[in-house]
Amino acid sequence: MASLLIAALVLVPVLALAWQAVQGSEGLWSHLARHVLPHALGQTVILMAGVGFLTATIGTGVAWLVTAYDFPGRRSLEWALLLPLAVPTYIIAYVYLDMLHPLGPFQSAVRAVLGFESPREFRLPDIRSMTGAILLLGLVLYPYVYLPVRAMFMTQAANLVEVAHTLGTTRRQILWRVALPLARPAIAVGTSLALMETLNDIGASEFLGVRSLTISVYTTWVTRSDLAGAAQIALAMLLLVVALVSLERWARRKQRYSVTAQRARSMARQPLKGAARWMAFCICLLPVVLGFILPAVHLATEAWERFQFAGLSARLLAEARNTFVLSALATAAVLACGLVVAYAARLFPQRGMQVVHRVASLGYAMPGTILALGVLIAAGGLDRWIGHVARDMLGVDPGLLLIGSGLALGYAYLARFLAISIGSVEAGLTRIPRSYDHSARTLGHGIGSTLRHIHLPLSRAAVAAAGLLVFVDCMKELSATLLLRPLNFETLATHLYGEAARGTYEEAAVAALAIVVVGILPVILLARVGRSNG
Repeated sequence: MASLLIAALVLVPVLALAWQAVQGSEGLWSHLARHVLPHALGQTVILMAGVGFLTATIGTGVAWLVTAYDFPGRRSLEWALLLPLAVPTYIIAYVYLDMLHPLGPFQSAVRAVLGFESPREFRLPDIRSMTGAILLLGLVLYPYVYLPVRAMFMTQAANLVEVAHTLGTTRRQILWRVALPLARPAIAVGTSLALMETLNDIGASEFLGVRSLTISVYTTWVTRSDLAGAAQIALAMLLLVVALVSLERWARRKQRYSVTAQRARSMARQPLKGAARWMAFCICLLPVVLGFILPAVHLATEAWERFQFAGLSARLLAEARNTFVLSALATAAVLACGLVVAYAARLFPQRGMQVVHRVASLGYAMPGTILALGVLIAAGGLDRWIGHVARDMLGVDPGLLLIGSGLALGYAYLARFLAISIGSVEAGLTRIPRSYDHSARTLGHGIGSTLRHIHLPLSRAAVAAAGLLVFVDCMKELSATLLLRPLNFETLATHLYGEAARGTYEEAAVAALAIVVVGILPVILLARVGRSNG
């Protein structure tokens, strides 16, 4: 029953969104379909197609290089290629807008070398474009493909490569004829995750001048105060998400991966010689430099200059406290609910529980803007009902209890990141043999006692990893926080968004650096797990 209630909480924003979309004024949908959706949908499709191609190419290419070949720096690059995961999409856009501004350091240095004195005489093409958005998003989202594809390459048995060699296949042909066909499911999953993040993005797209569906939802609600119109655009986005997930599942419907009954040996790396070894090193280093090192160095420099000039403002410290407290409380709630759903799925593996499990994990497939809008509609309706009852019975107006107190924002975090908690806790529980459960029950321990004394101690590493991932995602979440935060309540992410929107980039450097530093923690965890599995 507890799992069913949690799944219902995740489903409520979707139902509220559909209900609000149906309530739209007459003729609104035809107006949106004629004037708003075509352009926004076209921009979104182009952006997703470009980012999907770029992330699949970079992620698969570097995964093959570090898995199949041996060259200088390979061991360090294996984990360094994960570092761009620590940089949210809106921060990469913010950094490169500052760096590549006509008066910024890069263009100033280029003009000095070429002998020009002002941007009027020479300036590079503006990064605010569809091409710029595709490049920058691809640089920070390719690890979503790199991680599963590298894992797939590492688990491919050496005998497959050896058989291909005996049939006269070269190392390069093995990539196209053996490795890539076997890695298609991993490429599809990783690319789908990158596309979900692209669809969820709001800061980078707005900074770079791309009017995607997400931006249309935000501006329709915030700028035009048209909740019904925003709900209808969000519903169109939800249909796009469903189509994307269905396409990914259809593309690998006949894909199967199996190994022989014997213990498989990992593929032996081929040492590279001469210029090829340094070329492989440079190819793998380039996305790390562009996606993490340059942004991190720029943020550290700007933050240090800001600190020397004005120190840490009390406002920034208050925003950091807000971010930490909100993320910690949301993480505790997400872990508790995720533990309930994962443990219930272990106790009752019937088909009905599988449906509950999938519904509870639905929130992670929805962009934060869609989920936040659904939560806003549901929480606003409940706030109005509470206010009506309180005025009739007590003669007082409690105001917006859910939205004004931040409970609605915490609810959005819970629905959005519950899938991370469920997946991680479930992975930890699956490592515990069922015989432990049976032994505990024969010794008189009930369900709660068995969980407390056996399952929690044995799966605490998985729970801790889930907590870390959820905490960092809550810190970085921008779209839901922008829509649902109470008045005069700012987090590090919303502070950065506001300063970048105003063009005062130096004011946001400290907040951006703090988010990146905290974002490195799950990357370190992923690197350790990958190294131990390797």
